[in-house]
Amino acid sequence: MSAGANRRLTNEELQLMSFFEDITKIPPKDLLYDEDFQRYIFLVDRGLAPLAVGKAGSKIRMLKEFLKKDVEVVEDGSNLEELVKSTLFPARVVEVKLKEEGDRKIVIAIVPPDQVGIAIGRNGRNVQRARLILGRYYGVTEVRVQPSA
Repeated sequence: MSAGANRRLTNEELQLMSFFEDITKIPPKDLLYDEDFQRYIFLVDRGLAPLAVGKAGSKIRMLKEFLKKDVEVVEDGSNLEELVKSTLFPARVVEVKLKEEGDRKIVIAIVPPDQVGIAIGRNGRNVQRARLILGRYYGVTEVRVQPSA
């Protein structure tokens, strides 16, 4: 990962990450705040999201009640393709393309036709989550979802 991996966290972000770990027992790798959807997005190591969420979402509910904001957990990926798949979960991404137009980096996530709505999310919230995380780590400026042929 690149740019975002070296970003300095604020004291508030460090406190929130510590609180997340106290509740979930999972150390987060990063924290992003999405202004548009008023939510916290915690990035955790691969395979740890179910543990962080808790049985039937119990740990996330606790965090939401305390923070008075939505809370989402995304698993990290070791490369761009894995991270795209994680950020658009639960949609099944079958292919990831990276297109560069000038100084813009555009990720195109190819999903089965019946998964397009899931990948985009209500009011575009899943695409926004993907854009925020991929922007931080890979300099992506736009995320598009397309149905597979």
